[in-house]
Amino acid sequence: MRIAIIGRTEILYGMVPRLISQGHQVSLIVTAKEAPEYSKTSDDFKALANGLNIPFIHTPRIEEVAAQIRSMPEIDIGVSLNYSGVIPQSVIDLFPLGILNAHAGDLPRYRGNACQAWAIINGEERIGLCIHRMIGGELDSGDIVAREFLPIDINTTVTQAYDWMSERIPFLFEEALMSLQQDAAYVVERQSKDPKDALRCYPRKPEDGRIKWGDKNIDVLRLINASTKPFAGAFCYLEEAKLIVWGAELAPQENFLAIPGQVTEIGEGFVDVACGAGKIRLLKVESPDGMTAPNKLFRSLRQRLS
Repeated sequence: MRIAIIGRTEILYGMVPRLISQGHQVSLIVTAKEAPEYSKTSDDFKALANGLNIPFIHTPRIEEVAAQIRSMPEIDIGVSLNYSGVIPQSVIDLFPLGILNAHAGDLPRYRGNACQAWAIINGEERIGLCIHRMIGGELDSGDIVAREFLPIDINTTVTQAYDWMSERIPFLFEEALMSLQQDAAYVVERQSKDPKDALRCYPRKPEDGRIKWGDKNIDVLRLINASTKPFAGAFCYLEEAKLIVWGAELAPQENFLAIPGQVTEIGEGFVDVACGAGKIRLLKVESPDGMTAPNKLFRSLRQRLS
């Protein structure tokens, strides 16, 4: 197949040599400005296109270059991941087999942004990963062509979800392309168009990682796990110093009375902190001086985090 690469992230960047090795022809790369957590930039995609001697387009509005794409030799299908703009149907129709998109959400639920983080915060039992046909002007809709699930629990981090996604997206794209080569109408499931079946997720910002110690310990842990790398991390304050919590677990429980945020135990390599219900055990933190063992930062059970 002749394929257009549309989007961003190191995952999509790594797809290019994989597709070529399987006999596909990558004929075009379209990208936009990278997000802070991406390790591959638009300049990397440009260098990749130059190395392949294929057209490179940098734009957040692909519809503005539709005429340029139309003037090229016909490209069978687009492969999209984390493109920053909404792609209209007029662009999708430039490709006989449309555009496939990879989405880390259990479609039609978990449409939108930061879906892995929201699934962890929401206490889901699994995170979905779908390859679906795009519908112009719509968000994460269209028939599902390939799909997998990652089982998760209270200790699953968004880092683990991203690692799984990075590993599985290329395989799912390959599976989808193979299926469409054999049957252009192939579909695993037609997405429901009933709004009650969808769950829209909105973007998260670094300040959303502020820990509220009055919450239940299980909710605090979910926030920590949903905010860790590649994101900015859940955070709190020890006096005036900002602490980023990169690793934690539920602490052994006991009947206790304490103010939320109060340090309840300083142990070897950990610190326990009271929540609105239960406790959290901090295992890995970063202070303004850098990464450190939590117990090195505390001197007394009278100290409190805010």
